[in-house]
Amino acid sequence: MARVYCVEDDESIRELIVYALNNSGYEGKGFENSKAFFNEVANTPPDLVLLDIMLPGEDGLTILDKLKKDPTTKDISIIMITAKSTEYDVVKALDMGADDYITKPFGVMELISRVKAVLRRTKASWPDVLRLKGIHMDYERRLVKVDDEAIKLTYKEFELLYYLLKNQNIVLSREMIMNEVWGYDFEGETRTVDVHIGTLRQKLGKYGKYIQTVRNVGYKVGEIV
Repeated sequence: MARVYCVEDDESIRELIVYALNNSGYEGKGFENSKAFFNEVANTPPDLVLLDIMLPGEDGLTILDKLKKDPTTKDISIIMITAKSTEYDVVKALDMGADDYITKPFGVMELISRVKAVLRRTKASWPDVLRLKGIHMDYERRLVKVDDEAIKLTYKEFELLYYLLKNQNIVLSREMIMNEVWGYDFEGETRTVDVHIGTLRQKLGKYGKYIQTVRNVGYKVGEIV
């Protein structure tokens, strides 16, 4: 589950963005200033930051500069959000390392689309080889082995297993899984997730038990406690 932080001093806009992120399968958190933001980054760095330019205290460009100069945060993706729309501001932010730029007012669907696009470009940084017990997944080769024997998975089963394995020990709701594996605009029922989980468990044999049902929420993969 990608972690997305929003630094925006307008409370109504900030709450709207965080709500949209959380309902689109992301872990969204909002901050009204740089101090609260950097305190959280030091403890739990995000995958992407939605960063307003006009902020009290340190402005967005200053925050962007600090993030890109710090070796521990330089690879975090950044989307600038601002009422400023001059070419100078756009070019300056992009030259400083921002990945994208969106101007107010904006639609929620457009924002989520931009977030998905930027995270998709950085998806290459996710691990290509994942393991859990006797399960071995090689994403680049589209190969899954159980106790060194290759098994056949459908396209969606493969993507579902990859999403679960790269989020080991994290509880994922059915909505999160649908958004990631089937796409934001998928209009099917969450029952689809349950059906695919069932077939995936069968194909994983004795390791299917590590896909655990979290009642009234969804699923997680990992050690059984």
